[in-house]
Amino acid sequence: MNDRLNIVILGLSVTSSWGNGHATTYRGLIRGLAARGHNLLFLERDQPWYAGNRDDPHPSGAVTELYYSFDELTSRFEGCVQDADLVIVGSYVPEGSRVGDWVLSVARGRTAFYDIDTPITLGKLARGEEEYLAASQISEYDCYLSFTGGPTLKLLESKYGSPMARPLYCSVDPERYSQVRCAMRWDLGYLGTYSEDRQPTLNELMLKPARAWEAGRFIVAGPMYPEAISWPENVNRVIHLSPSEHPSFYGSQRFTLNVTRDAMKAAGHSPSVRLFEAGACGVPIISDWWNGLDSLFAIGQEVFVAEGPEDALRFLRDTTDAERLQVAAAARARVLGEHTSRQRALQLESYVREMNDNLSSSTARRDRRRRKDDSRAAIGLAS
Repeated sequence: MNDRLNIVILGLSVTSSWGNGHATTYRGLIRGLAARGHNLLFLERDQPWYAGNRDDPHPSGAVTELYYSFDELTSRFEGCVQDADLVIVGSYVPEGSRVGDWVLSVARGRTAFYDIDTPITLGKLARGEEEYLAASQISEYDCYLSFTGGPTLKLLESKYGSPMARPLYCSVDPERYSQVRCAMRWDLGYLGTYSEDRQPTLNELMLKPARAWEAGRFIVAGPMYPEAISWPENVNRVIHLSPSEHPSFYGSQRFTLNVTRDAMKAAGHSPSVRLFEAGACGVPIISDWWNGLDSLFAIGQEVFVAEGPEDALRFLRDTTDAERLQVAAAARARVLGEHTSRQRALQLESYVREMNDNLSSSTARRDRRRRKDDSRAAIGLAS
């Protein structure tokens, strides 16, 4: 695609990675798209918990604007949304369903919902919870971009009526995530915000091995862990690391751990950015198992899979340095070949072309929505 696109993204956050994985995903995608010549505007609702933790207040590649209310969003940026070639609304945007209705009613270009939390979203919809996406909106967005691939994409099309559901996984920027020469301080590390459903796996694959191997050195980096957790003495804690510190953090580990949330495991085909970041940094990964992992990495050759503490300990204590580095090098080659921000930008371009091929049907959907909104406004029901 040679034509420059004007793209507006409304996402949870791009300025702060505090307690969320959205910011690094958006930053990478934006850099990849900007390098391809596209113009980007990122709109972020200001939130107090991000305001004090903005580790990248002006990410490169996009103009970033904060807004403080839905009314301010619509009054300041309606023209930008109207004129954009592509408008993307992300998951967990505050008042996201209301924002989506507004975008779908005023956008003249293509529209997409970018779900960085697809299994969580579908679980919410099944319970009738629609704070950031309404089930009825799925058929009206021109495309559903999903962090989850595999059978979930067919479900979005067949059950919810999405015109096209396509995977757009997280990615890594090889200029920011690369091999760093560091002192080897840890045998196993984990980088991730606390999650109640991830904690049992963290216990099995790190805390139990740490208690069984007192000479081992372990570290967990991430916020929101309850004070009630009893950490073994050989497990260090870091509350938060900015993305600029990730490469050296990974580089100081013999192995890094990947742990997947229950909903992501159940859906399968939901890779964490940890896999791509650590892989690009040339650090061997020990991961839990989920369907689709073997479509991304060759098991035993590019990633180690542990089903319990015995497996984790075996990898940590019995793997030779030569074997460890061979697996790390193979994973790095896979990541750099398939999972960079440039490749995600190319994927998104291809999806825009596909959306444009479906122009007539999407225009008809948009016209129906506008007629419905006009009718509601005429009888005083519009919000």
